[in-house]
Amino acid sequence: MTRTAPGAASAARWGRLYFALQALGGAAWWVGVFTVPAVRAATLGGLEPVPVAAADLPLFVGASALAALGVRWAAAVATVWTLLVAAALALYATVTGEAGWGVLIMAGAAGGSLVALTLVLLGRVPTEWAVRGPFAFRLNGTGRTRGSDVLRTFAQIAVFWGLGLVVVPIVIRMLEQRWAVGLAFPPAALPVGIVLLVLASALGIGSAVVMSTLGEGTPLPSAMPHRLVIAGPYRWVRNPMAVAGIVQGAAIGLILSSWLVVAYAVAGALVWNLVIRPHEEADLARRFGADFARYRAEVRCWLPRLRPVRATPRR
Repeated sequence: MTRTAPGAASAARWGRLYFALQALGGAAWWVGVFTVPAVRAATLGGLEPVPVAAADLPLFVGASALAALGVRWAAAVATVWTLLVAAALALYATVTGEAGWGVLIMAGAAGGSLVALTLVLLGRVPTEWAVRGPFAFRLNGTGRTRGSDVLRTFAQIAVFWGLGLVVVPIVIRMLEQRWAVGLAFPPAALPVGIVLLVLASALGIGSAVVMSTLGEGTPLPSAMPHRLVIAGPYRWVRNPMAVAGIVQGAAIGLILSSWLVVAYAVAGALVWNLVIRPHEEADLARRFGADFARYRAEVRCWLPRLRPVRATPRR
């Protein structure tokens, strides 16, 4: 008989705790649906609650309760059901304009269930899956010129900013309006958002230029630089491009008066910090050893230093 590692056992307990809270939350939600008309309208719209409850109570509330007690297959059932309900409710809300708050609740539950399921089944969250395939860390190819690195960097910026800062926020804002889940923003949100967007974009472009001209590579994981770059914005903060991207996303949210776009930026910050950054910094530690260790000790990830560290001499 194999023994479960203490860390995995602890992680599994956290996963079961989540399912316990989900079961309690689901039960409380159904009580609200049947007793408070406003809850029913906001989360189910015109759907008849009785047939929905007939399926949801055993597959969501019941399965989550069993998962909390350690029944592993129940955790999978609850997660799959939550994903299906979230997708179906999103389609219903998009077609009818109803039940938007129900979509957000179930989308949050779906994300939480996925994380909790990995904790229950694997004893950890397999974050390494996010840095495989085209997102795996690879050094930039040899023989490339500085000019080609700069051009590829700006091509990457055009693609990622176009998708992440234009297409996705516009879609989110359209869904927010269609689902009727928008919140009022003060008039100052627009000018503040514009100022933040300009400053963050300047930081992102400046960081990308420094990385591509001094690092012999690009910011993209699949063409990483050969040199440890401690110059320009990297002298103040360890990940200026990530800081820039997150501030840009929040600024777009302010410009569009969309709290969901702001939440999208915050979620991106959490995913990058908890999922991507540990693997990126582990790769840098393997390649640059003591130099990166000193840099990491001197320069913070998110909060800029008051005084910049000494730049790496160009060789």
